[in-house]
Amino acid sequence: MMKITDRIVLKIGRLPKGYIFTYSDFITEVDGREAVIKALNRMVNSGRISKLSKGKYYKPEVTPFGNILPAQKEVVKDLLEENGKLIGYLSGYSIYNKLVLTSQISNTIQIGRNQIRPSFKRDRYTISFIRQRNTITKDNIPLLQILDSIRYIKSIPDITIENSCRRFLVILEELSDKDKIALARLALKYPPSTRALLGSLYDDLRLNTLTIKLYDSLNPITIYKIEGANKVLQSHLKWNIV
Repeated sequence: MMKITDRIVLKIGRLPKGYIFTYSDFITEVDGREAVIKALNRMVNSGRISKLSKGKYYKPEVTPFGNILPAQKEVVKDLLEENGKLIGYLSGYSIYNKLVLTSQISNTIQIGRNQIRPSFKRDRYTISFIRQRNTITKDNIPLLQILDSIRYIKSIPDITIENSCRRFLVILEELSDKDKIALARLALKYPPSTRALLGSLYDDLRLNTLTIKLYDSLNPITIYKIEGANKVLQSHLKWNIV
């Protein structure tokens, strides 16, 4: 009969590098929670696998420059899905990079969720959360990521607000007509400054028919201080952006 360690080694050998697993992934394969944990920890000590955080392990990808950490989405996958249901999505720094707003890589992983929790550490990463008031679906995540980036335009590292606005004009223009409509609808549940900035971006792209509800949702006397946007957006005064 195959030993517990041998069974675990066999299963781990089939896993892709960077895939994060826990002891519970092996309970169906072998009996005894404590025995599985001890076997995994022995493999960590021998360098065959790496430990990300308490109860979380992965098979490292080894390079001449050292071990490569798992992809950020893999690191937080348990915070993005629960019992097969989508509950969160990557936002913040990793998305700024994906949208070509910055080239910087951060050790902070931000997650958008309807229900948030306090920030915490996981290995070298800080995991933080932002509240998303829209229902999260697989189809609208890319749009929510764009809106989050517009919302936190002042926090995007290594780029001016002026250049961020130029980049957002390109990003928005490349969306399908369907996504442009959906983005304007989703924005209605974002803070007023986000609605105003999106409205101005849309007006400059001559998408005026999509900005009516955004404009009507704003207090006409509120001023939005987004320094640099006025150098790019011709419609900034209409939206009280200074």
